[in-house]
Amino acid sequence: VTNADISEMLGVSAHEASRIAGRWHAKALAFSPARGLQVLIPPDFRTWGVIPAAQFVDLMMGHLGHGYYVGYLSAAELHGAAHQRPQVFQVVTDARLRDKEFGRVRIAFYVSSTVAERPTVTINTPTGTLTVAAVETTVLDLAARTRLGGGISNVATIIGELIDDAKLDIVALADLSDRYPTSVLNRTGWLIDHMANQLDVSLELEPLRAKVDRRTEPALLVASDPPRGPIDDTWNVYINADVEHDL
Repeated sequence: VTNADISEMLGVSAHEASRIAGRWHAKALAFSPARGLQVLIPPDFRTWGVIPAAQFVDLMMGHLGHGYYVGYLSAAELHGAAHQRPQVFQVVTDARLRDKEFGRVRIAFYVSSTVAERPTVTINTPTGTLTVAAVETTVLDLAARTRLGGGISNVATIIGELIDDAKLDIVALADLSDRYPTSVLNRTGWLIDHMANQLDVSLELEPLRAKVDRRTEPALLVASDPPRGPIDDTWNVYINADVEHDL
């Protein structure tokens, strides 16, 4: 509920509504993820003093009026492919927001002007719904910023899990890759190809391979490392790091 809701329902002033919310906070009955918004805490989470991020992020972002989707490791976990639980709940948004911490719940925000253009899915939660990056968006985002996915080896592990569970649509991924830099396409293709070989899974990767421009400078498997090691001609990628997956 908002403070305005409290004021209207109880017939009190805005100041008194704020005081009522403060009493709820003191008794661990509610917490406020954004100014003027109160989220009630059910008994199961009273010792937390908060509810899980997945259950209030949509409420919070709607209250703030910003587009968003859950991304990176948090999206991978919701798709059943996070080999390790993320330490923070990762939210991609079109607004500059400071990271938030509510007791044991930490939320990290990442700004993107293309949030509205990225394919998403809607997941049901105990309190409503949650907008989550589609599997293909998750993979390309992780390939674009491997550090946010726990490093190149962990990103490879996530991709391997998605391949193993047959959740990756290569045609949809190839179509979506046009909205990302060429280096992201190349890195993604190499990671999928590598993990398919590791898992002995046959995938039709021609839709991705057809988009590789071999006239450009090879992409870096790890963007933060120097260009070294062999070049994979198929994907036009410098293999400048060892990939050690956990599958």
